[in-house]
Amino acid sequence: MVTDVLPVADTEERYNAIDDAQLLAGVLALCEHLGLAGEAVAFDEGSLPVYAVGDDLVIKLYPPLRKEELPVERDVLRALEGHLSVPTPGVKDAGEFHGWGYILMDRLHGEDLKRAWPKIPRRERERLAVQLGKALAELHAITPPDVLGPPDWSAFCAERAAVTAEQNRAGGLDQTWLDQIPGFLNSVGLEPGEPVLLHTEFMDVHVLVREEAGAWRLSGLFDFEPAMRGAREYDLVAVGVFLTGGDRLLMRAFLDGYGYPEERRAALPRKVMAYALLHVYSHLPWYFREIPASGATTFDELADRWFGIEEGRLLRPL
Repeated sequence: MVTDVLPVADTEERYNAIDDAQLLAGVLALCEHLGLAGEAVAFDEGSLPVYAVGDDLVIKLYPPLRKEELPVERDVLRALEGHLSVPTPGVKDAGEFHGWGYILMDRLHGEDLKRAWPKIPRRERERLAVQLGKALAELHAITPPDVLGPPDWSAFCAERAAVTAEQNRAGGLDQTWLDQIPGFLNSVGLEPGEPVLLHTEFMDVHVLVREEAGAWRLSGLFDFEPAMRGAREYDLVAVGVFLTGGDRLLMRAFLDGYGYPEERRAALPRKVMAYALLHVYSHLPWYFREIPASGATTFDELADRWFGIEEGRLLRPL
């Protein structure tokens, strides 16, 4: 029996120092252990190591310091399989190998939406926004697996409110914005309602699309290890910043696809802005690079710039 196949990764420093060749050797040993044939090829992006094994399978690895994310992704994928209008990876196997966790799952095919977006015509973008809204509503309708937290959404929001200014300061946010955070958060009512299953990063790099006969369609949604349970509007942070990109008509198309009630839309931009500050990965300087403030100097103005919605409904069928 081979020992120490996978590198030691019990701290962030050791994890960041891992040699790609050593990790690949461990993946190949895992493939042999699972009886898998074929070449293992690493994907370039992602916070965790992911390898394609042939055309049909993917292995995702969870180092020891992040193994608690494995049951989250495993259980969410199992809960979602076959229930969404967009494909999600099916789980083939999950377990532990030489101290690392792993999930063997179906491989999704397509081009990520971030790369594809520039070549997608405007009308197709609007149609995809509707489809994405529908897919997120379907995801939110799935009963959250028991493994998901937080147990108390209001307590979570209070904890995040206490640290978001320092988190954004460390990210380089200007003091004029930092000074406004407490007052803005205190002014927004965040009644979560019944907690739903949250992706938390429903964004362009986690959506796959394919072009068929001149039309673009969704071909995959992935990356569920940060999933949580909580207020549905929390998922609209990534939607507004990375999918609709401050485009008011695209946000309207997304919400139409989602079925978000018309009577609640006027208050939505401020609520999503609050969750942009409370988000676990809140990073306003990054968001400003994605969508410039365009003269906004307050969070109310920024909420309208980033998460504003064209009034009415789509003028033409998609």
